Amino acid sequence: MALKKGQLVELEIDGIAFGGRGFCRVDGMATFIDGAVPHDRVLARITKKRKSHAEGKAIEILSPSPLRVTPRCRYSGICGGCKWQYLNYDDQLRFKQQHVIEALTHIALLEAVPVHPTLPSEKVFGYRNKMEFSCAKQRWLMPEELGDADVEKGMALGLHVPGTFHKVLDIEQCMLQPDMGNMILRDVRRFIKASPMPVYGLRSHEGFWRFLVLRHSVAEDQWMVNLVTSGEQPEQVHALSDSLRSGYPNIVSVINTIHTGKAGVAIGEYDMLLSGVPSLWERIGPFAFEISANSFFQTNTRGAERLYDTVAAYSGLSGTEQVLDLYCGTGTISIYLAGQAKKVVGMEMVESAVADARRNSFHNGINNCSFISGDIRRILPQLDMHPDVMIIDPPRAGMHADVVQQILATSPERIVYVSCNPATLARDLGLMKDAYDVMEVQPVDMFPHTYHIEAVARLLKS
Repeated sequence: MALKKGQLVELEIDGIAFGGRGFCRVDGMATFIDGAVPHDRVLARITKKRKSHAEGKAIEILSPSPLRVTPRCRYSGICGGCKWQYLNYDDQLRFKQQHVIEALTHIALLEAVPVHPTLPSEKVFGYRNKMEFSCAKQRWLMPEELGDADVEKGMALGLHVPGTFHKVLDIEQCMLQPDMGNMILRDVRRFIKASPMPVYGLRSHEGFWRFLVLRHSVAEDQWMVNLVTSGEQPEQVHALSDSLRSGYPNIVSVINTIHTGKAGVAIGEYDMLLSGVPSLWERIGPFAFEISANSFFQTNTRGAERLYDTVAAYSGLSGTEQVLDLYCGTGTISIYLAGQAKKVVGMEMVESAVADARRNSFHNGINNCSFISGDIRRILPQLDMHPDVMIIDPPRAGMHADVVQQILATSPERIVYVSCNPATLARDLGLMKDAYDVMEVQPVDMFPHTYHIEAVARLLKS
């Protein structure tokens, strides 16, 4: 069968690929189908045809897989937030482990590395401590609303349709955040609809209301509300702030971020505290961390503790080691390991993150941690320290090739690599495998109902 773009075709789905799409072969051609899981028989529309592969979308499930469950969320399959909600959670964990194994085998050419079963998330719904909702002048309609001339097409406050910047679903309830977050979302939407200030146009770049960012402290059960707007309108934002603070005692912070640029990101040029305190406090294990409006923090608090426990176990610290923490961010891993090491040094490019790391270290009474700001490619060769253990927690893109070479030159006895992308994990381990043995890898699920997976690898010098 020669596949063509736009063609409707019946397919038996054999597997699932990294990225969450069902996988099968059509006359030997790899074919990836959105919305399909292994053992589905689907009617699919081919959306892309390349020399090496084809892509498509499931239009109808002709015979459902036994792995399927009924999604709890009405937006499942349309919103890009949790593509795997129709997949049994135990099978999600199994496929995530499989994706790590396949990346190590096919990219790093490492076939004998033990990859343990994925550690599950403590909560599979309501686990996110941060959500960003976008404003749009007109909401994206649900399939059942198409063709209804009477349906309301007003403003949206919600999540983007996958692969788009201007299509926003008006989300009434996101099951990945705690219930109170949905109540706050509802009231903010109601206020914005009644406001004389217009919603920001994602194409026109005109308007006022841009984003709503909600943060939740699991430890304190407190909330921060961040209203991102295109300019200052004190009367409007203070009225909304006052309404929220009076209605929700657990809201302890309301921030107004001013973002005048065109970029579709929920950060801006400056922040103004409208009410309450400027930051939240969260705990991972015995440690407290201050979280401001723009701080980076793991979005699954309880999952982060399980992840850091794995890092600590793989580090094998006895109290005498010097530890180097690359890409240390706000210092969470450095602080988590400090009591088990002689000395910890963290490196991070983002200066504001390093400032947060130093402040968090001080608040926790840690006196054997220090943090260096700068490009790791430049500052690592200048480091006056020979680490016994190196922690590497890079962004999704993995490490720059120059950093890999500098790590090999530094030659620590042990490396613990923390990754949020199996493909770049495998690539980087492949670059180091001549000097280091990969002893084991532990996947940790931080993002239930998505294909994303964290993995921790333990390396020993050969």
